[in-house]
Amino acid sequence: MLTLVGEDRPGIVARVTDALFRTGCSLGEASMIRLGGNFTILMMVSSDLDEAALRRVLQPLVEAMALRCHLDPIGGGLHRHRVPNIQVRVWGADRAGIVAQVTGALAATGFNILELESDVAGSAERPVYLMNIQGYSEATLEDLKGSVAGLAAEGIDIDVSPVETLIG
Repeated sequence: MLTLVGEDRPGIVARVTDALFRTGCSLGEASMIRLGGNFTILMMVSSDLDEAALRRVLQPLVEAMALRCHLDPIGGGLHRHRVPNIQVRVWGADRAGIVAQVTGALAATGFNILELESDVAGSAERPVYLMNIQGYSEATLEDLKGSVAGLAAEGIDIDVSPVETLIG
């Protein structure tokens, strides 16, 4: 797993993927996102190069673009993607602990988070925390809704709904 983090600017993806391509690397699943003015890449990379050689390939690019680079050997592979069946939307006054409370309540039911995005809206005086979670669960919709129902008393609004998946 290749992780790169740095100040957002045009061309990061093009330069990184070109360097990997020219070295004979194959790319698998990837997630790339801009957070707070920084750009982050998480990318599965397959290569005949060992970790040290891959670092040497990436080093000039990492230095030129002032990126931070992290490589981790992983056991996962392609075609192991789980399709989400539940979506959870959260909004409430921004405060410490909101993510821990919501995800903890969901985890207690066996809910597996596949993707989580969050943002802070509103104003500096009245910040609103927004979170969208997609995941997989074998628990019933009623059980999932029940697991987070108590958070409404703390000013957290949560909508739990099925993901409509069209395949074909």
